[in-house]
Amino acid sequence: MEDDNNKRHDPKTTHICDLQCLGPLTFHPKTMGHKIRLSEGGRRAQRAEDTFKGGVVFTSRPVRTYERVRVLVEKRVPHWQGALRVGFTNVPPFTRPLPLPPFAVPNLTQTSGHWAVPVHESYCQEGSVLEFWVSNDGYIYYKNNNGNKQKLQEEVGVRNPLWAMIDVYGQTCSIFLLGSEKKDLLFKRTSCPALEPLVRRPSGLKPDSTTRREKSDDCISCRSMENPADERCVVCMTREADITLPCGHRCLCLRCTSRVLVHFGTCPLCRMKIDTGATFEGSTVSNAGHS
Repeated sequence: MEDDNNKRHDPKTTHICDLQCLGPLTFHPKTMGHKIRLSEGGRRAQRAEDTFKGGVVFTSRPVRTYERVRVLVEKRVPHWQGALRVGFTNVPPFTRPLPLPPFAVPNLTQTSGHWAVPVHESYCQEGSVLEFWVSNDGYIYYKNNNGNKQKLQEEVGVRNPLWAMIDVYGQTCSIFLLGSEKKDLLFKRTSCPALEPLVRRPSGLKPDSTTRREKSDDCISCRSMENPADERCVVCMTREADITLPCGHRCLCLRCTSRVLVHFGTCPLCRMKIDTGATFEGSTVSNAGHS
């Protein structure tokens, strides 16, 4: 049993780049609901539309207190009721027998070491970004891209490692894991892109991920550059700049936009602060503020 558990645990999830890196964050590749299909390097979780259950997923590694897990609601169907359930567990995913129970609430929450809460349907519209976390005193919080925050007393057991748990339930049938972030005293720490390459590009403006090779080739190191004379992306310098930021700079391609906003949150030319929780529409990123 121990050997089998080790095989199901992905050792790459322990990778950390530097002190500002929380490590890669994907959905666990082996332990998931029987109606879930993973893609995009383990960052998209899609449930079959002909059912509202069987959609439980876990993060590939434990998360820290105050580490905000961020997910994009990609698709919902109107013929079911309810939406996401989010929470935490100190039962490692790779030790679980399969198949998983059909629901996080009440199946898993009735057993020791599981805590989860339902998210209101209004927080789970297509294009919405939801983030959730647990505090040092065991409260679960979740927040949408309009800034609305909910605090729920769950008495989560924070003394042991915690994996984030999401039930892709009801109307919500596809989510994309944007990563996570944690604000420390001196700086903000973020999860790094998944190490596996993406299988295909999401439709429209969706978050992207890179392999370690791509990360070195497309290094984000040009925040002080002037607007280039041609129409190339100022990050990769190869693809066309087809995204216009709220500051007016048309300086990023689709692939680099999500990386810049997640890791820096500013325009690479003028450093105007961009709201990374904004809903992405078309080729323009809206909802910005000045730092």
